[in-house]
Amino acid sequence: MVNKFRLVATTCILICIVGVHGAPVIIEMIDDDEFTDNWNYRLEPDKTPLLAAMIRNHTLPPAANGSGRLLWELDQEKTTHLPQFVDKALKLLNLKQVAYEIENSVMSKVSCTACKAGAGLLQHYIKSGKSEKEIKKTIYQFCVSLKIQSARVCEGITELFGGEVIYVLGKVKYGPDEICSFVIGDACGDVYNPYHEWEVMFPPVPKPTPKPQEIPKANAPSFKVLHLSDTHYDPYYMEGSNADCSEPLCCRLTNGNAASKEQAAGKWGDYRKCDTPKITVDSMMKHISETHTDIDYIIWTGDLPPHDIWNQTREENLKILRETIAQMSETFPGIPIFPALGNHESAPVNSFPPPFVDSPDSSIAWLYDELDKQWRKWLPSSVSNTVRRGAFYSVLVRPGFRLISLNMNYCNNKNWWLLLNSTDPATELQWFIYELQSAEFNGEKVHIIGHIPPGHSDCLKVWSRNYYAIINRYESTITAQFFGHTHFDEFEVFYDNKDLSRAIGIAYVGPSVSPYYDLNPGYRIYYVDGDHDQSTRAVIDHESWTMNLREANLYGYPIWFKLYSARQAYGMEALRPLDWDSLIDRMTSDPQLFDLFYKYYYKASPVKPSCDTACKKRILCDVHSGRSHDRRNLCQSIESRIDSSTNSTWREWFYNTISVSMV
Repeated sequence: MVNKFRLVATTCILICIVGVHGAPVIIEMIDDDEFTDNWNYRLEPDKTPLLAAMIRNHTLPPAANGSGRLLWELDQEKTTHLPQFVDKALKLLNLKQVAYEIENSVMSKVSCTACKAGAGLLQHYIKSGKSEKEIKKTIYQFCVSLKIQSARVCEGITELFGGEVIYVLGKVKYGPDEICSFVIGDACGDVYNPYHEWEVMFPPVPKPTPKPQEIPKANAPSFKVLHLSDTHYDPYYMEGSNADCSEPLCCRLTNGNAASKEQAAGKWGDYRKCDTPKITVDSMMKHISETHTDIDYIIWTGDLPPHDIWNQTREENLKILRETIAQMSETFPGIPIFPALGNHESAPVNSFPPPFVDSPDSSIAWLYDELDKQWRKWLPSSVSNTVRRGAFYSVLVRPGFRLISLNMNYCNNKNWWLLLNSTDPATELQWFIYELQSAEFNGEKVHIIGHIPPGHSDCLKVWSRNYYAIINRYESTITAQFFGHTHFDEFEVFYDNKDLSRAIGIAYVGPSVSPYYDLNPGYRIYYVDGDHDQSTRAVIDHESWTMNLREANLYGYPIWFKLYSARQAYGMEALRPLDWDSLIDRMTSDPQLFDLFYKYYYKASPVKPSCDTACKKRILCDVHSGRSHDRRNLCQSIESRIDSSTNSTWREWFYNTISVSMV
């Protein structure tokens, strides 16, 4: 999931200082030769299938019966003194709103203002010749004085992120407007920056004429696929500790004992800012291995370490990586597992320097080399080149069926290294095009896995735009995409760039194992069109499984159960892109259907917040947007329809009230 507290949250709030010092805005460009690399992405693809030949007829979820809106009947909703000018400036900035927006990746002008203030302040200090030590000390002092976080969190954040951010901001020669537009996105203005405008190159091969997507044949062989994401296993979780702390992660011994029963961390986890205890991970693994004995392969979309981002080390994150991979291997022996890298695997979080950053202190080789070693348990040696370069790879699952795993941290706008040069980091997208073109030539269908969904606000606008163009070009080859990161149970629909009414692709966003936060733990099961002559390799149906965390803590043990199956719950004929587009259309005008989706979105959490009109707009826009930071083009019609529907509802209520009063 998105990093819950960044150095930018500490420094960007200091608008008062910028107002006094007047940080200069410099627009000259940096020397791009210093931050480029030349890599030959034209690699010979591996042609050895990783999945053994099989003809299986899995028992699929039941088909829809009626509208599907009322099928689920389980009701689970029962400091230091600051100068006077600082105090005055703080009244102009809502610190709580900034913290909330950073935590939830829902940015507004308030966060934009704070970002510009912090970036301008840092650039001013760097330009004035202050040392890294002096700047870090200043950041720490203001973090504590403004009570942004506890002293230990302020210290950890400053030490972990300070050097990297100071280095990057010292290298870039454009000002806060460009920096914050890059980091925050459209909420901070669409500031043109030629250094971060680029396009991938497509081969001179005409795009095949798209054909109507067929519904997979009933009763045909299928694959059963497990999707795990965002485990966020916390080895230091402690039952009974304070779950209601003011830090980014609670439920640990260091948070102290709970002051009351209501504040105590539960045995199996907690709905507040707490990650997954080992006992819950073990329970889920045991349940899956006993309940789904016919799994054919597993997709695993990252985020293994917990959210203690101020207190992480490379050694600790690697330990969690090794332990989790060992558990997966032991729990699912002989089952192919296809992993993707999350944004939390690095230390510090979100820090993924591209290959042009090769100094020993900053290089990401410590993580990628270990991934290559650990992932080799499931992947062929032929992928070592790309895994060690950028943690991405391509493998043949079955003849005619390929899976490509992308490192979505190269689209992560919280990855400060990309400010130096965001142009196709690690040449990943150009390699991606090469793999897809080879697949098209060979008549292969492709599934894509990754961590950050390309339409999420955490994905760079320019990267997402190029990715969207790739999905458009190879719509006949790519039959499904799978991501995680958000912790919610959702999806994203892709549309024809030339005709936004025609849905061409679907990205499934799987639920998190971690309950962080306000969520029940969960996982997904997909049924994929299997081995037969007319296989589409499309997803036939999917199920979401969960357990009620409140009841598990109350009764002392968890009960994992199937929450819903997509076709049945939403009354869908199939799971083609056009079917998901139709679902969005129906949810826009049908409050009951949206409420059902919202319940599943939170995995039936009994503590989920209410969803007002603004919330509904945001969620429906998210599922309609496979391209980030482009809500103006992708969401206007949805928002207008919701407004119209809301006004109509109020008019009906008012009319009915008047009619009744006159009787």
